[in-house]
Amino acid sequence: MSSYDPATDAPETPADPSVPGSQRARVGTVVWGLIVLALAALIIISRLGIVTLNGTYVLIGLMIGAGAALVIGGLLSARGRDKETTTGKS
Repeated sequence: MSSYDPATDAPETPADPSVPGSQRARVGTVVWGLIVLALAALIIISRLGIVTLNGTYVLIGLMIGAGAALVIGGLLSARGRDKETTTGKS
């Protein structure tokens, strides 16, 4: 008689994004990650001498892009939350 249960050794399945309570990437995290990647790419391009960049214009462009991405991402996130069914509890 063995106490081995193969079901307990099975790997966990990843969280289903359609299930309430599952973890999804936050919009702010994605936007800040893209900002860091864009800055790194611009620094590499400027150091290679491919193009010369004005730091002020680069920062203004990144801030406009990041602000737009945060607003659009927030609106899309809110629209996705509105589709979920409510339980009627407040």
